[in-house]
Amino acid sequence: MLELLRIRDLALIEDAELEFAPGMNALTGETGAGKSFIVRAIDFLTGEPMSADLVRPGKEKAVVEAVFVAENAEGAQEDVIVRRELSAGTGRSRVYVNDRLGSLETLREMRAGLVLHTSQHGQQKLLQPAFQARILDSFLPEPGLVAERDAALAAVKAVQNARAELAARVEGLSRQREFLEFQRAEISKVDPQPGEEDDLLARKAGLKDRERLDEAKGRALEAMLGEMSLAERAAELARALAQLTAFDDSFEADKDVAEDFRHHLTNLESRVRRLSLDDEGGEDIDAIEARLFELAKLKRKLNKGLDEIVDLGKQVEENLSFLDSCALDARRLAREEAEAAKELGAVLARLNAARRAAANTLCQRLGAELAGLGFSEHARVEFVFEPVVVYANPDDAMDESGEAREASESGEAGEAGAPLTELRGRLFWVPNPGQPPRPLDKIASGGELSRFLLALTGLQAESARPTLIFDEVDAGIGGHTLIRVGERLRELAGRQQMILITHWPQLAMLAERHFQVRKEVVDGLTYTGCARLDEAAIAAELSRMAGGPFHPDSVLGDPAPV
Repeated sequence: MLELLRIRDLALIEDAELEFAPGMNALTGETGAGKSFIVRAIDFLTGEPMSADLVRPGKEKAVVEAVFVAENAEGAQEDVIVRRELSAGTGRSRVYVNDRLGSLETLREMRAGLVLHTSQHGQQKLLQPAFQARILDSFLPEPGLVAERDAALAAVKAVQNARAELAARVEGLSRQREFLEFQRAEISKVDPQPGEEDDLLARKAGLKDRERLDEAKGRALEAMLGEMSLAERAAELARALAQLTAFDDSFEADKDVAEDFRHHLTNLESRVRRLSLDDEGGEDIDAIEARLFELAKLKRKLNKGLDEIVDLGKQVEENLSFLDSCALDARRLAREEAEAAKELGAVLARLNAARRAAANTLCQRLGAELAGLGFSEHARVEFVFEPVVVYANPDDAMDESGEAREASESGEAGEAGAPLTELRGRLFWVPNPGQPPRPLDKIASGGELSRFLLALTGLQAESARPTLIFDEVDAGIGGHTLIRVGERLRELAGRQQMILITHWPQLAMLAERHFQVRKEVVDGLTYTGCARLDEAAIAAELSRMAGGPFHPDSVLGDPAPV
């Protein structure tokens, strides 16, 4: 039950607060006063979108908040406080449930248990076959069947998509098979390895360094050895200087230098002979050059770098292996699709049977409701079912003679592999005896649609008991029919809370609580306000709605107390 509603800075509403009664609450006022904005605020609060340009000019945000009294999991009554804010600058909204941040998904999940809104727009939806089908599904004895159907159909489609992807890949690779085998042959002949080119270039550079080293060593040794080595000549010089020392002591130091130089040369020769680079295993630079040439030729032929060619080789091998083994995958997926289709067929069979059963029950109850709303006792409502193919395996689409198989209305695939169908119900109506059933959208008037909507809403709200919101559901009716509609509204209001927007005083007088919505201009600014009426104000409002003095006692009996 909606106990309290507060709206701030929404459209022409600056600040409005409404405290609703448990039964029927009427909202009345001149056309264009803003009654529908009250209902739009409730819709916004329970998850519907709203444009940022509806924030009152000059304000940063619009705020709608409400206190609902709901039943918790233990069956006890508790307050649920919901607030939603709409930013004028960004158009984004924030949701708070019991003063904690929430989400739109939370609001939409809560909505079914909080409010059920029926409007003139709902009449147009009622004419749509898809909406009629959803109405029927809302009365299924097993509500989870539709979700089971969705899950089973999604499973089938997932396998179908996998098969389609497999077939597309096979087709694409089959066209390329000759080229793939050419690539594999070329790559296999050369057999390039990851990083091989860089390794060969490094080894080639190493061999070049060894050549330069050997050349330098040869020159050094030749200079030191020659026909008579430098060391021997230094020794000869040292001996000669030793003899000169006998004649002149000053040659003693020169003799020592010559001796030291001889030792240095001997050591230097040994070091030069030992000098070498790391052993490369006797590699031949010509062999390395030949391998590099072979790799370069492959790169030019395939127009790719060596690392790319190595990766390409792996891909080619994988693709050719896939082509060789794809038949196994195709058979596996075909089995999976058959199993998923069998599951789907079983669910569809249950769903179709449940829809037929629900249609019989709903049509009987709807007929009784309509009779109470002024329709002829001979009026009849029925659902006409149309089989819609939801799955057809192309492998089984043709029979043995090559003709297309007929869809099975039961939804079961059977051994013949017929397409699986789902029964979609469309609402048909026979308003008068002797007439054939015709679609509701072909013959129903606005007033008849209003009563259809009222009847359906009453049936839909039996279990959850949300607050019923009727936005001019009485459009297009009058006279005695209006009295019957009023009686039904009063019955529903005795069962659960109702908010009724109406232009009929005969209906407004039934409310336990009456609010008047009015528009006024103050200092050049327009405001929409909403005030609860007392007994005298109610009488005046009912007379305004009637266009003259209104006597409720002569219409539907005594008015409800205020």
